[in-house]
Amino acid sequence: MLEKTLIKEVITPTIIIVISFLIYKIISILLKKCFYSKSNHLSNKRKKTLLQLSRNIVRVLVILIAGLFILETYGVDTKGLIASLSVIGVVVGLALQDLLKDFISGVSIIIEGQYRVGDTVTINGFRGEIIGVGLKSTHIKAYTGEIMIIANRLINEVVNYNLSNSLAIVDIDVAYESNIEKVEKVLNNLCIKLTKELPYLKGDVELLGINSLESSSVRFRITALTESMKHFEIQRKMLKEIKLELDKNKIVIPYNQLVVHNG
Repeated sequence: MLEKTLIKEVITPTIIIVISFLIYKIISILLKKCFYSKSNHLSNKRKKTLLQLSRNIVRVLVILIAGLFILETYGVDTKGLIASLSVIGVVVGLALQDLLKDFISGVSIIIEGQYRVGDTVTINGFRGEIIGVGLKSTHIKAYTGEIMIIANRLINEVVNYNLSNSLAIVDIDVAYESNIEKVEKVLNNLCIKLTKELPYLKGDVELLGINSLESSSVRFRITALTESMKHFEIQRKMLKEIKLELDKNKIVIPYNQLVVHNG
């Protein structure tokens, strides 16, 4: 009798725990191989996040299933328990439905890779840098320092500026009296120089030509494809070099002047 009790209440639960632990370890190894295989082109940060999330889900499932088997060995009616837990789960789910929505939305954001920490985004009209991505909320920091904490379930629109290259655009106005061919030659030579010197470029700096005829100037346009969100920096550098080059070649940039007559 004692031997049967020992087997039922000590040895069997121990075997269940050991087998459950081994199953979890095997699944964890398989998940790691899956996420870090050569055919998987996800970023290391995203692989790590997804692996951790998957392992947590597997751990909870294994513990629950092992717990039910152990309770079964002690004579507990697990079918009735599962039914009771289902009812409780529905009640808890209704009470915490917003939290569950946040969790589901957070998982979706991470799996789909909508944005990551460090990305510049506009979410629901608020623009800034992602400083935190959780399963419940997302933290965004504006350039002026404000931090918005938004529940994942409330994120309806996302504009991610880091998913593709950016385009730097600079318009240059010159006087109508300027020699257009000379201006084009100067700007073309400058584009060649800037292509060699500027950082973050993903292509050549290009002079597109005359973009428009303004009321008091001829407007040229120069563009450059840059790394994501580097176009503002490149535009500032281009404007400085353009001003210096135009001054050097005595090409006039029109500006409003106030003439005062003493009568």
